[in-house]
Formats: sequence, structure tokens, C-alpha cells
Amino acid sequence: MTMEEIKATPSKFPALPADAMVIIPLRYTVLFPGMIVPISVGRESSIAAAQEAVRAERPVGLLLQHDSEVEAPTPEQIYQIGTCANILRYLTSQDSGHYIVCQGDRRIRVLEFLDGYPFHVARVEFLEDENEQGHDIQARLLQLKQRAAEIIDLLPQAPAELVTATQNIGSAAALADFVTGLMDLPLQQKQEVLETRNLQLRLDKVLQFLSDRIEVLKLSHEINEQTKERMDDRQREFLLREQLKTIQKELGDATDSVADVEKLKAALLKANMPAEVEAHTRKELQRLERMQEAAAEFAMLCTYLEWMTELPWSAQSEEHIDIGQARRILDEDHFGLDKVKRRILEHLAVRKLNPAGNSPILCFVGPPGVGKTSLGQSVARATGRKFVRVALGGVHDEAEIRGHRRTYVGALPGNIIQALRKAGTRNCVMMLDELDKLGAGMHGDPAAALLEVLDPEQNAHFRDSYLGQPFDLSKVMFIGTANMLDTIPAPLLDRMEVIRLPGYTAQEKAQIARRYLVPRQLEADGMTEQQCRIDDAAIHAIIRDYTREAGVRNLEREIGTVFRHVAMRIAEGSAQQMHLELAQLAEILGPKTFESELALHASLPGVATGLAWTPSGGDILFIEATVTPGKGKLILTGKLGDIMKESAQAAHTLVKAHCAELGVDAAVFESSDIHVHVPAGAMPKDGPSAGVAIYVALCSLLTHRPVSNDCAMTGEISLRGLVLPVGGVKEKVLAALQAGIKRVLLPARNRKELDDIPAEARRELQFIWLESVDDALREAVGALPHH
Repeated sequence: MTMEEIKATPSKFPALPADAMVIIPLRYTVLFPGMIVPISVGRESSIAAAQEAVRAERPVGLLLQHDSEVEAPTPEQIYQIGTCANILRYLTSQDSGHYIVCQGDRRIRVLEFLDGYPFHVARVEFLEDENEQGHDIQARLLQLKQRAAEIIDLLPQAPAELVTATQNIGSAAALADFVTGLMDLPLQQKQEVLETRNLQLRLDKVLQFLSDRIEVLKLSHEINEQTKERMDDRQREFLLREQLKTIQKELGDATDSVADVEKLKAALLKANMPAEVEAHTRKELQRLERMQEAAAEFAMLCTYLEWMTELPWSAQSEEHIDIGQARRILDEDHFGLDKVKRRILEHLAVRKLNPAGNSPILCFVGPPGVGKTSLGQSVARATGRKFVRVALGGVHDEAEIRGHRRTYVGALPGNIIQALRKAGTRNCVMMLDELDKLGAGMHGDPAAALLEVLDPEQNAHFRDSYLGQPFDLSKVMFIGTANMLDTIPAPLLDRMEVIRLPGYTAQEKAQIARRYLVPRQLEADGMTEQQCRIDDAAIHAIIRDYTREAGVRNLEREIGTVFRHVAMRIAEGSAQQMHLELAQLAEILGPKTFESELALHASLPGVATGLAWTPSGGDILFIEATVTPGKGKLILTGKLGDIMKESAQAAHTLVKAHCAELGVDAAVFESSDIHVHVPAGAMPKDGPSAGVAIYVALCSLLTHRPVSNDCAMTGEISLRGLVLPVGGVKEKVLAALQAGIKRVLLPARNRKELDDIPAEARRELQFIWLESVDDALREAVGALPHH
């Protein structure tokens, strides 16, 4: 619609009074006198008002509304001072938009709004500018022209003619209005300039706004220049790198480092790290992107980021705990060990009922070959978790647990983090093998580093020195193993629940051999049960005559030796199948390795049989004593430890104190030396439990009465003649059973451990409980004539 078409259309509204003017509220524009501005007219009332002004050939009043969001502003929501403008053109677009091109004329003030129109109509008064001839005004005019030229230079894509136009404006008021309309100022500041009638004050405000805007534009210009310089440097670096890659490719030395960085970025997205760790890793990845490939740190940082992205920060294997299935798995994998299995099932039951709780750290303690490591594997299989093993034997560097700092060449994380990466899940079963064989060296104490790992209250924030970030170990099920507890530091031991695995009896070993060892060795040697069979009598003979251990490791080796003999016969074609019997063992394995210990025990005075505990299980111990001419010295040999030497001293003193009751001449202690020897002199021996055996051997020697060769004894003695309790009773009793002993003399205060002894041993052995050394002497030597 054009202006001619609008004028040709008759008006529907009452005629405008002579002193009235159509008012159009503006949302986003402040029009100053002298400016020509296109204005979008979108509201129905504003369209009607503009068309009525065109039709009546009257100017319009353009006033800013207080809130641009208000759709239909009331007179109270419109500023009272605005600009009278002439409509130069009226335009409509193809999308039905209406536009008017207006030229500002003079400032106006609304006196009152009139009713009776669908748009705003008001009586207004015109506001005239003050005299511009004063020196103060002229000085500000010059200042404004300088600042206007300065800001136009800073404006991007400003036409050069704009500077000339501002310099040619001679009116201070007109220049102030022109520059204010030109600047990108908030609408409230423009309205403030429009409402300021005092010309000097108006010029001051415009100069102030202009100065602030110039500072902002200068700073923006500096930032743009700096950014451009950096971009230029980066583009130059990019070009040089591309040229370097081309040269390397021609020389055959090209490396796909960009692909590596992209792979690391993709891996970082999948790693699902904690927010703090992810922020740190992204920062390191950005460093890698900026780093030159030839830099010494490039490969080290690549390795570090590979570790960070490949660790299972949140990956967990789904855990299924079925107590019935777990019991079946434990029974399938291990024979006997009923108490141990029950404790493991209790542990799993608690985990099932309280998955979020902190589970205790289990520690399996027992002789070699009793199944500690395989029990851990069975626990993992029963829970559906991954199993990883960390060997701690011989570790003497704290960095093996905590890792090395990245600053060292060839640095790596510690064994704990390495095992987690191998497992690929953070809720695996991790076996810490051989805890008792940790050693402290000049590089720290690894046992101390394990304190944090094995503390459920602390290991949720375990910090490996290589990673430099906390890793949550609280979901890992730790299981430790050890042969003995003496060498494990007390604070570390306190963090674990000890489960003791005793040695096996001969009958249990036979069952284990038949169920597990024989099938495993047959498979290892590539034979079937039809090709190679072995009698139960032969298995019992191997256990009795060729092995002497608490576990079954050597037993499996001997069975393997027998089966390899058969495999060789079958492979060379001299036999199709073989049935191994007892009579064939000597030909295959050679003469018996172990004879009955009782056969070595001559019924001589001064020889007693003791029982000892070793990390490999129980063992029997012979105590030999003899008298030689001398000066009353006690000679001890057999590589005895300090505690065992003190036990011998106590037994010697006790015999001297009771020589009258024993019928021994006290003069013998003055004119003779007593020599106590424990055979197997190359093996170190220590502990107080041989006290009873040494006392009985001395009494036997001095009373010339032999000790019964069917009994063995253990117990610590006091100077009052009391027999004190000792440890390792089960292992010692099993050793006595294997050696063919019939009677076992034990401290009475160890009677509570009788239930732990296997039923087979309780059936075949006679247990005698000792309160004092007199009870031991009476049972081992018999009643003395003088006693």
C-alpha cells in the first residue's frame, strides 16, 4: 500500500484537533531531530495511527515505551518526551509487514492524551533548543567533533563520508543528536539525552557517553588485533607442521600423531571419568595438541593419556551372588576346608544383602600348596567377577604399589592400577599374593603403601603417584595370601580378616589327587583315563614315601612324573595303555624319598621327639642331648634362634632345680658339659614350643631312661614347671600323624583347639594333655624311681 492509496481511502475516525498529534509508541528506537530512520510498524493500533497521519497529512509523535515487552502500552507506560517526525514514505513488504520512513523534526512533550481513538492521540507542545552562541557551547562543539571523528575511525565498516558529514554540522544541538543516534547506546541513555533541554548539560552527557564508548571500542580493537596475531602465528605453525609432515612422509619417517590424538579424544569420551579427573585429562590432552611431536615430553604424555583413558573409572562387571551356586563351585574346586568355605559363603551372603557396604579384606594364611590362590579364583567365579593376581613376593619398593611420578623416565603406575587396567573393571577380585614376603628397602616400605589400599575407609580415594588423580578402589574385593603372619606388619594385619588354611591329612590328599590332580595331569600329558590308570595304593604310597608337605604341590609333581613315564611309553609305541600299581613306583620314581621318622629314632636316653611349626606346615623335631666332661656349660647347636636357646636354658635350669626329685647327682652339673643338638642343622629353628621336648630329653639323659619312641610332644615351659600353650597345633598334629606317631603330648590349655584337628587324626592318635613337666615326664619316660 502506498501513501497515495492511503490518502484516497476515507478515514473511519473522528477528525484530529488542530493542536493534537498521532502518537506511535516505539519498542527499540529513539528518534532524534534531523535523523531519517525506517521504522517497522507491527501493532494494529500503530498501523492505524500511521495511516491516519498519512491520510491527514499530519506529522506523528514517536515516543519510546518504558518496557519493550509490553504489547499495548498505556499512556503511563510511555515516556512523555519524544520527537515529532514527518512520514516520508509508507511501505508494505511481501510478508505483510508495514514500514514508515520518518524524518525527525523537533522535540515534543505530551500535555494530555485524548480519548475516542483506537490509537494514541495527544496534545503536545514543541521544545525549542537554547542559544548555541556561548563560548562554553562552542568549546564543547569542537570537542564533540574530535571525539566523533575518533569513534567513527574505530567503528567497523564505517563509510569515510561519515567523518566529513559530522565535521560539516555547525549546530551543537544537531551534532549532539546525530552522534547520539549514531552510537550503540542503551535506549535509556539515548532517552536521557533526548530529554535534556539544557544544551551544555546535553553536550556533557554526550561527551561522557562518547568517551566511555571509545574506551570500549579501543579495547575491543586491541583484542581483535591480538587475536589476529595469534591466528596468524597459528596458521603459520599449521603450515610449517604440514610441510614437516610432508618432508617426514617423503623420508619415510612419518608418524600418525594426529590420528593418535583423535583416538585419545574418542577414548576420553568413552572413559566416563569423574568430573574432576576428566577436567584434568582434557587439560593434558590440550597440552598434547599444542605440543610438537618431536618434543621429549610428547611420547610420555601420550602414554599417560592412554593409561588415563583405558582405566575402568566406572566400568563394572555385573555381579551375581547365588549362595547355592557359590557353595557348589567351592565344593567342585576344593576338597575339605569346610570352615574356610563356610566363612567365604558368609562373606558372600553379606555382600549380597548389603552391596553398598564396605566388605572386610580377607587374608588366607596357610602352608604352600593348600589352595590359597585357587580359592580366590573360585570366589571370583562364584560372584561372576574378573580375577587378577598381584605378586608381592620380593617387592621392596614403595613405587611398585603407588607407581612412579611421571617425571621419571619409563615411569608407570603401580601394580594395583596395572592390575585394574588388566581386569577392565573396577569391581574385580584382586589377589595380593605372598603378603608375608614384602620387604622394605631404601626406596620405602611397600607394606606401608598397602595400608591405604586395604583400608575400606580410605581406598575410595587411592592416589597413584603416576596418575596424580584419586581412583576409587572401594568396589574391589581384595584377598591376601600368606604362609605366615609373623613378618606381616601389625597395622597391615589389623586391616585384614585372617582365615587359616591348615594342611591336609593323607586321606584328604588321596581324595584331592583322585578328584583333581590325576585328571589335570592326564590332560596336561595328552592322555585319557583308558590309556593310563593308577591304583589308590600307588597314590597313597606317593603321599607317604615320596612327599612330605602340608599341601599337594609336590604330590602333583610326582604324579606328573609318573604320568610322563607312561606318556613316553605310549608315544614310542611300546605300550597302548598302562595300569600303574604300587610295585612299579620304585622303578619310575626311584627309592623312597622319606622313611618313617620312627625308624630313625633309636631308643637311647637323651633323645626326645618334638613337634615344630614351619611356614610349609608341621614337622617333627628330634632333640638330642649328651654329657661330656667339662665345667658345667650348656652347649646348644643346630642353628637355633634366640627364643629356642632361651627355652633350652629354662629347661636346663629346671632340671638343675629338680635334680633331687629326679634322682640326679647335682655334681654332674659342675663336672660335665651338657650338649643339646637339634639335627637338620642347616635349617633355622626358633620358638618356645620345644621347651617340653628339651626338658624330657635332659631328664632322659641324666636318668638314663629312654623316651618312648611312639610319642611326640610340644609345649612351652616355665621355671615353675608349668606347660604353657603354643600355636600351630593342627599342623603339628598332622605332622605327627604322617610320621607314624601314636601318642601326642600337648599343653592342656590347647585342648580348645581339638575340634580344629581333622577327624582322621583324632581317630588314629592318642592325645595327652599336660599341665606340668611332670605329666610329660611320666608319659614319655615312665615313672622314675625317685619321683
